Amino acid sequence: MDMVKIAKLQQMIDESEKIVFFGGAGVSTESGIPDFRSADGIYMMDYKYPPEEIISRSFFEAHTPEFYEFYKQYFYYPDARPNPAHLKLAELENKGKDIAVVTQNIDGLHTEAGSKKVYELHGSVLRNYCMKCGRFHGIESVVKAQGVPLCECGGIIKPDVVLYEESLDGETIENAVNAIAKADLMIVAGTSLRVYPAAGFIRYFRGKNLVIINRDSTDMDSSFNLIIRDKVGEVMSCIN
Repeated sequence: MDMVKIAKLQQMIDESEKIVFFGGAGVSTESGIPDFRSADGIYMMDYKYPPEEIISRSFFEAHTPEFYEFYKQYFYYPDARPNPAHLKLAELENKGKDIAVVTQNIDGLHTEAGSKKVYELHGSVLRNYCMKCGRFHGIESVVKAQGVPLCECGGIIKPDVVLYEESLDGETIENAVNAIAKADLMIVAGTSLRVYPAAGFIRYFRGKNLVIINRDSTDMDSSFNLIIRDKVGEVMSCIN
């Protein structure tokens, strides 16, 4: 690990008044949740349907039982716990740092770790709603159901996650963009910056320092003034 770069990140955090942490799947891999596009990621699996097709709205509507069969197996990890990245962000916020977390992940681990200002661009597996009456249901209603989860009213319970062909929540987008536009430090972590519209959010940043923590290079690396090629949790665990 490059401790010179870690020291530089520490200095940036210390000197910043408003921080945005923009995280992707690589933030949660250290919690045991696989990402999507790596060699052993979800999209690389040999499944009876292409995984990218399964998590689309059209597939959900046309093949609902098959959607839930896949979803319960590969999108909910009950044993996953916040790792040092999640915990450090919550710790910094508790110490008085103004930190907003903008995440592409749907695992709810930032909230579980204690972060208060979390904008979940793609929703959360922990929130589920009846498509007929709108009633809220916890995750247990989905994972414990035999086949398609149903509400007491008979409606299908749908996870509050953004599928392909669905739009991001407008209020969440607005809050995330406002946080990014007002930040003087933005830390991008664990993301290939290939998934839009989320990846385009960094264009709203007008602050002083733009940092990326990611094991692999991205097409947008030239935009950053600090690049750290290590695991997100290991890097954040070095921050005071």
